[in-house]
Amino acid sequence: MDLLALADFNLVARHGGFGKAARATGRPKATLSRRVGELESSLDLRLFERGARTLKLTEEGRALFERTGRLLAELDETAAAIASGGHTPRGKLRISAPVLFSQSAMGKIAAAFALMYPEVRLEVTTEDRPVDMIEEGYDLVIRVNPDPDESLIGRAFLRDRLVVVASPDLPRPTKDVAAPGVVRGAGERQTWRVRAPTGAATILIEPVLGLASLIMVRDAARIGVGAARLPISLVAHDLAEGTLVNWGDIDGPEIALWTLYPSRRLLSARVSAFLDFLKQAFPNGTPDELAAYIGR
Repeated sequence: MDLLALADFNLVARHGGFGKAARATGRPKATLSRRVGELESSLDLRLFERGARTLKLTEEGRALFERTGRLLAELDETAAAIASGGHTPRGKLRISAPVLFSQSAMGKIAAAFALMYPEVRLEVTTEDRPVDMIEEGYDLVIRVNPDPDESLIGRAFLRDRLVVVASPDLPRPTKDVAAPGVVRGAGERQTWRVRAPTGAATILIEPVLGLASLIMVRDAARIGVGAARLPISLVAHDLAEGTLVNWGDIDGPEIALWTLYPSRRLLSARVSAFLDFLKQAFPNGTPDELAAYIGR
């Protein structure tokens, strides 16, 4: 594939027309049109639908633009870094992060990273759903206990665990008696298996509140309406101050936060910088280190 023709195609697609691209870049309109035509011929595909006054990407053209635009930008950045004799991170860095981590810590992390790397334009979106990094244009994704994916590589940078907490004023239930509970989402009566210093135990929970986020669940548990199952990093300050007490650790796998990125792409300087920044922020990857970012 002719990279010059591909670059001209991306110019036209980004600006929405041959004339607009020519005016924005100072390139001759006829040259842009010729190169795009050559690219279409080499691919045996129509990349634009041309009208009298409109120019729209075809489905194939949009797929090509989405998949190659960021790759060409990385090539430009790499060339600029080599030409300048340095590897200063610069350009846009798009990250998708889970809701709880974003609400509790990502604001402080992003701000500190922006101060350290002013030439990087960091954009963070908050979502728990799986995302297609290539199709949706993300450079890096942070996920909790992600499923194996051969197209992605990454590493765990934080580990956490779930605990059952409650207000000190809420009596711990005896065997076969349900305790009021605050849960995320809707829920029916459930059983929480915990490990405590006194040994394994089972706690029956009768949900009295179903809330949309774990921060809301924590705040409700503080008031004493019911027990809650929460990451220990989110309630570490409360446990230290005695506003909540620990009924035991949930018996189950640990929580691991992973950074993921496509293995088929070279790791850009800005992604490497953010990975190194997370390593500095969480050198041991413990819940206590995450709790330090979480406000009361």
